[in-house]
Amino acid sequence: MLRLLLALLLTLAAPGLAGAQGAMTAVKAKDLVRARLVAESEALVPGRTVTLGLHMAMKPGWHVYWRNPGDSGLPPEMAWRLPEGFTVGPVQWPVPERIPVQTLMNFGYEGAVTLLVPLAVPESARAGETARLAGTLSYLVCEEICIPGSAELSLDLPVAASAEPDSGQAALFARARAALPEALAEALPEAAPGSVRTIRAGDRLVLHLDRPGLAGVTGAAFFPYAEGALDNAAPQDLAVDAAGLRLTLTPGDAKVAPEALAGVLALTEDGARKAYALGPEPAPAPTATAAVPASPETPPATEAPPAPEEESLTLWSAAGLALVGGLLLNLMPCVFPVLSIKVLSLVRQAGESATRVRLHGLAYTAGVLASFLGLAGLLIALKAGGAGIGWGFQLQSPVVVALLAYGLFAMGLSLSGAVHLGGGIVGLGDGLTRRAGYQGSFFTGVLATLVATPCTAPFMGAAVGFALTQSPLAALIVFASLGLGLALPFLGLTLVPQALRLLPRPGAWMDVLKGALAFPVYATVAWLVWVLAQQVGPNGLLAGLTGLVLVALAAWAWERARGAGRLGTGFGRVAALAALAAALGLVAILDGDRATARTALAQGEEAFTQARLDALRAEGRTVFVDMTAAWCITCQVNERTVIAREGVQAAFRGGQVVYLKGDWTNQNPEITRLLERHGRSGVPLYLVYRGQGEAQVLPQILTEGIVLAAIGQKDVAAAQ
Repeated sequence: MLRLLLALLLTLAAPGLAGAQGAMTAVKAKDLVRARLVAESEALVPGRTVTLGLHMAMKPGWHVYWRNPGDSGLPPEMAWRLPEGFTVGPVQWPVPERIPVQTLMNFGYEGAVTLLVPLAVPESARAGETARLAGTLSYLVCEEICIPGSAELSLDLPVAASAEPDSGQAALFARARAALPEALAEALPEAAPGSVRTIRAGDRLVLHLDRPGLAGVTGAAFFPYAEGALDNAAPQDLAVDAAGLRLTLTPGDAKVAPEALAGVLALTEDGARKAYALGPEPAPAPTATAAVPASPETPPATEAPPAPEEESLTLWSAAGLALVGGLLLNLMPCVFPVLSIKVLSLVRQAGESATRVRLHGLAYTAGVLASFLGLAGLLIALKAGGAGIGWGFQLQSPVVVALLAYGLFAMGLSLSGAVHLGGGIVGLGDGLTRRAGYQGSFFTGVLATLVATPCTAPFMGAAVGFALTQSPLAALIVFASLGLGLALPFLGLTLVPQALRLLPRPGAWMDVLKGALAFPVYATVAWLVWVLAQQVGPNGLLAGLTGLVLVALAAWAWERARGAGRLGTGFGRVAALAALAAALGLVAILDGDRATARTALAQGEEAFTQARLDALRAEGRTVFVDMTAAWCITCQVNERTVIAREGVQAAFRGGQVVYLKGDWTNQNPEITRLLERHGRSGVPLYLVYRGQGEAQVLPQILTEGIVLAAIGQKDVAAAQ
């Protein structure tokens, strides 16, 4: 039995491990991208600005990404190490290409690209010295798989009273400048004010460029600065007439107002490509271009350093945190209904031999571990393929949410005594988890894992975030520790026979308790339906609710078929299977009615976008960032018991704190990237920015005092 469970565990974990290992080790990023740092001038002049170039040449068929990578991917980032007083400005991004990847649309560069970066030389620089310009370039290079890479770049330049252009780099910089978009006011000075505008037309956006003489335009593409502003993969329909052109676009999840839509408009006109920058560029994050002195004591700068408690994590300390986090998951409301059912079965097994009881505990543990390793392997493999996902990613799919709701609903019906589901329809979930055999214990562990994923316990965020930045093997070790922590209380109860004697003897009270335990299961179903309502439109929600009715019909028909004679039994089972097939058919259409991001924000809240956060930080404002999701129970508890309290809201108002709320219920690459920059792979994540300083990462379980102390408004709240 144990050999069989071990084989199954390894089978579930192996595909993710093999796929991720193959993707990340078969090809090395340094063989796909050749990167170098170049300068336009032969020397640096005190008080002047010189242009640097980050040149990347890719192997044919591979690409890197633009500032907004589109539906997946990451833009290149440079962590600079510069002499004291030297500062770099924002990257100047060439016009990208649209790169389709199956159903996704990404924005990036193939062949070669040069990113231009202005470098300000301080007046204090002395002629005759040599300045060492260095940094770590991080990037993601993709074909059918994506491989993260980095390169250590450096350039030594003399400081002189005057400097000539470097003739050897003149052609490269000329090509780089020609690839930049032009400011529309400079490129078309004759264009009247208001000649470029975006208006809403039904459920689409229409970008107007009013300018005669565009009859030669045969193609157009708009690249938004803000991630999620558009449905990137949707067609961009072009119409040209005597008055100008119209480009019809499909809005995305970010809910950017039409008048605020900014980006790059690329036109193919008379066979040549021209590009114009429309609207203001989002202000760069202050830390994105911060330079640090190049000294042995100073580590390389990063865009967003992780919280101090996470900086010293090692594999084994992360595994220890994961073990504690898994233990605490048992206290979360999402796991309680499943574990309570298993405790009932343990009472029934109290009379069995100690060996059999121990095997039940081991089978449950194997189910938990196999599920955690299977989910982890899939998550690692998908991230290696460039997907912007994290912990709990499967609940971003309405199909998974609906199926989980159906299985728990069937279990609740059985607990209530409405039906008695057995081995014949084990696919409904209850027959699996309530079986007396070892497979019942195993599948209880599987179900416990599935319902635990919406929860994030303390210590989990740091451990899981660390795991997803390591090798696949190290990541699986951390996830296995997390699963072991979840399984440990039940496993410990079965491994200590004396503990079983403390449980009450079987009796009529078990039927009463079994019926009572149905109600937390129903509550979980109600919550899953609420999550589904955040993910799909009205038609999708109706399909999901109808599926619940069909599950009940299937269970009822199967129950009525018992003892109904040969003909009645056959008819009842056919009817039950037909109802189940219809429910699964309805589930299959849910992805076709995906809802956009929720817009019903409470008073005082703003929807998170990276552009808005950057602008607020540039203004020196205090910002509270709340990364949440409808399916994250920890998030919902924090919002209702802490953030929504009048004391916290009064402190926000009194301190003029901007509250940005990011909704990760559906996939949002912009939010995923912010999570990754802070060493997290899932929600909740709470950040506080005060002035232009670095973010303070708050704990995942909030209290009013923690929030007020972070925003510096404890006294204001007390006065209220």
